[in-house]
Amino acid sequence: MNDRIFSHFKLQGDHCEKMGSPFTANLCRVIPAALDRHTATGRTILDWPGDPSADALALRFCGALHAIILDDADTELKACYPPGDNAGQLLPVLNRVITRHDARLAADLINAPQTNEIARAAALYPGLAEIARRTGLPLALHEIGASAGLNLMMDKFGYSFGQTRMGDDNSPARLAPEMLGASLQNMAVRVISRSGCDIAPLDINSPADRLRLRSYIWPDQPERMTRLDAAIGIASKTPFTLVSEDAADYVANSLAGRKRDRVFVLYHSVMWQYLPETTKSRIETAMTDAANTATRDAPLAWLKMEGLGGVEPHATLQLTLWPGGDVQNLAHCDWHCRWIEWLEK
Repeated sequence: MNDRIFSHFKLQGDHCEKMGSPFTANLCRVIPAALDRHTATGRTILDWPGDPSADALALRFCGALHAIILDDADTELKACYPPGDNAGQLLPVLNRVITRHDARLAADLINAPQTNEIARAAALYPGLAEIARRTGLPLALHEIGASAGLNLMMDKFGYSFGQTRMGDDNSPARLAPEMLGASLQNMAVRVISRSGCDIAPLDINSPADRLRLRSYIWPDQPERMTRLDAAIGIASKTPFTLVSEDAADYVANSLAGRKRDRVFVLYHSVMWQYLPETTKSRIETAMTDAANTATRDAPLAWLKMEGLGGVEPHATLQLTLWPGGDVQNLAHCDWHCRWIEWLEK
């Protein structure tokens, strides 16, 4: 066994356990024992040329297996998946499944995971509300790393933050994270435009792309699947722009088209760490240059839900708003926003 690959799958299993998916944790721990070089799938994983953690190799394979379930393409494997009761037979079943679906599984490993995690809107949306409160203007949304663009719809989701309800009360996409820290106050958000980019965007109108999105949801977290399906339904009825473009090029091009009487909002969630340093630098330079021309009737906001570079086990929601350039950490939150700690101002 390749120790590097074995360690990666084990660490991914530990992470899934902490993120509330014991099934995916067990799957990651079992998979290495089912791999050998007799199949294209086994050779592809065991001889992976890059960094398996940076490439999310375990999640690529878990997604490829889940896609087979969602396609109803293997009843034996399906019996091992929630809500099935045959998980104890997972290893011998995986051996047979890899052989039966070898070409499909090996081909699917080329795809990096794209969950388009809807739950992160639970942190991002109060950030948008804070921008609206401070500026009194409608928002022009620009998301980098937007995947299928589902979080461009966040004003059309419904939220329960303790006793505070925000967003659309009639929305089929509902989020209710555990709230810690300061209380939130409801604030109306008016979105005037929605635009995003991704290096490999997914098309919600494509059955294959919808299957990819759904396959990366962990099988024992059906509430996430429900939210995803609801958001896809909303996005299918809402005009938005999603382009395949380098993030730095997209930011520069979008800033060149800024308009007055609205806030230009750049935002992203759990993607900054994956960008090359040159791309990060170009984005920072473009935003700094644009900030020099920001005015009260053409303000500029940068909203980030990211790790701040330390070893903290959570993300931080950070807002920078121009003119002025004030930087404020608004909240700490779980990576899937199962809980949010809104910080005192």
